Amino acid sequence: MDRDVVDEKLEIWARELPLLDLPTEGLVERIQKLARHLNRSLDETAASFGLTLTDWRLLGSLRGAGPDYRLPAGVIAEQLSLSPGAITQRLDGLEQAGYLRRIPDPDDRRVLQIELTPEGRTRWEEAVGVQAAKEQLIADALDEREKAALNDLLRKLMLSFAASGGKAERRGQREQVG
Repeated sequence: MDRDVVDEKLEIWARELPLLDLPTEGLVERIQKLARHLNRSLDETAASFGLTLTDWRLLGSLRGAGPDYRLPAGVIAEQLSLSPGAITQRLDGLEQAGYLRRIPDPDDRRVLQIELTPEGRTRWEEAVGVQAAKEQLIADALDEREKAALNDLLRKLMLSFAASGGKAERRGQREQVG
């Protein structure tokens, strides 16, 4: 089997840190490297459509809301982990571009609903098409059986992390501090 840059790093770790769990380190390092590559690709795609990654995610949240393509501003802020000031700035820019509009909530005048416009929907879907083609190039390294197996394994890791409530992450932080 071909070797990658992580294999080279694992050789060094085996020599320098013999007690390290190398299969785990290899898994984590590869996931991190792939995530960086995918995020860079997504940043480039978003930018080529005049969007930031946050804009992309915001429009995607609205598109994912289903027909009417509306969400309260507070829900979007929560989904994207943005402060009220940051969400307002994002909404201003996307509204100026014609990708969304603010409409009063008919049930609560204190709440603004954010609605994806047809222009915003088209722009986001075009960008998604470009990004999906880039991601397909990566996924083409696997056959359908391998994709299914990898998805199953990654799902298992995600569910384990979710079930732990992020305990492993917090435990690691305490060990660094302590």
